[in-house]
Amino acid sequence: MFIHETKLRVRYGETDQMGYMYYGNYAEFYEVGRVEMLRSMGLTYRGFEEQGIIMPVLELRCKYIKPALYDEEITLKVILKQMPAVRIKFDYELYNETEELINIGETTLVFVNAASKKPCLPPAEFLQKVKAYFS
Repeated sequence: MFIHETKLRVRYGETDQMGYMYYGNYAEFYEVGRVEMLRSMGLTYRGFEEQGIIMPVLELRCKYIKPALYDEEITLKVILKQMPAVRIKFDYELYNETEELINIGETTLVFVNAASKKPCLPPAEFLQKVKAYFS
């Protein structure tokens, strides 16, 4: 299992009239978490794209437990529980400043060959780096 944490602050423009983070912005937080998780391994989405691999989202699930509030610093945990193959599943846990769990989610993405538009295996470099967490 691989776990990566990043911190994000809820900005004013991400909130609704109640001062709660707008529900659609949780998916953007998830994306930031995925990108930063890859960066922590020395990889980037751009690097995948340069190798001809894109990663569309196949499925998104999101459960709201408590609201993320304006100006709160949110801790976002991204968790890989399974060794990726053609698909990769990310689990998310969001915590507020008092370390309360406020949101859980998951996304499933598919590695796709950009030229053929067909599913493919992830880049070998990525598999090599992530493999160490699943022995």
